[in-house]
Amino acid sequence: MQKSNSLRPLRPEQTIRRKQGQEMAMQPQPQSFRKKTDRKLEGKVAIVTGGDSGIGRAVAIAFAQEGAKVSIIYKADDIEAEETQRIIEQEDGSCFLLKLDITSKKNCIRIIDETVAHFGKLDILVNNAGVQFPETKLSHITEEHLRLTFDTNFFAQFYLIQAAEKQLEDDGSIINTTSVTAYRGSKGLVDYSATKGAIVSMTRSLSAYFADRGIRVNAVAPGPIWTPLIPTTFPREKVASFGSDVPLKRAGEPAEVAPCYVFLASDDSSYITGQVLHPNGGEIVNG
Repeated sequence: MQKSNSLRPLRPEQTIRRKQGQEMAMQPQPQSFRKKTDRKLEGKVAIVTGGDSGIGRAVAIAFAQEGAKVSIIYKADDIEAEETQRIIEQEDGSCFLLKLDITSKKNCIRIIDETVAHFGKLDILVNNAGVQFPETKLSHITEEHLRLTFDTNFFAQFYLIQAAEKQLEDDGSIINTTSVTAYRGSKGLVDYSATKGAIVSMTRSLSAYFADRGIRVNAVAPGPIWTPLIPTTFPREKVASFGSDVPLKRAGEPAEVAPCYVFLASDDSSYITGQVLHPNGGEIVNG
């Protein structure tokens, strides 16, 4: 059921003629205490695309440790996906593997439907899967790679959110993976950066669209993170120094990024929507 968007009084009209900062006379009094929970996502069901490795694997494991049941979406690598599942089950979590190509809209619909059929509901959607094809010259970006980059990084996210709209529980959470390149660009990743910028704009727009249902839409913009995407797409010399140009002088680990997703998926971020978190080693992007 959708929540009403009409403006209504949320508290009695009031003026307190006392010193600033006194709460005792306010009606209702501000909430300054929330019960601490050890398992922030207990009873939740989450989908994580690209959950077989890298940031996606770290997020899926962190979600499971916080009590969520996790549906892992991956394209090809059974060994990596099964290792993610093994780790999650070792943590007493529940994991459902779905091997599907997310560039197909039909597959995106299947991902949502099969997850709900398996776990009974959907609370959290993490759009994380992505590809990149670095090129030193603009003329070297092929139409094939341009379309594949947008199909994987942007259109798949849109299709999954579109398919999830009717299935997501009210007060659920959508978290999209963008990138530091959306804010500062990258001369060697022009098409990739463009998809990440589109994700930021989509996140902001959808946060307003879903607000009536209490569904929060946010994003995470990682900087240099040590994932399989790096040694498989960058030249050897760049891999050797990857991440050394940020203030912390190193690449981050997927496990250092995962807490951002846990925060945005949990009630700890109940008043945050349309925003982007920046685990990037200290690079200031003003985003």
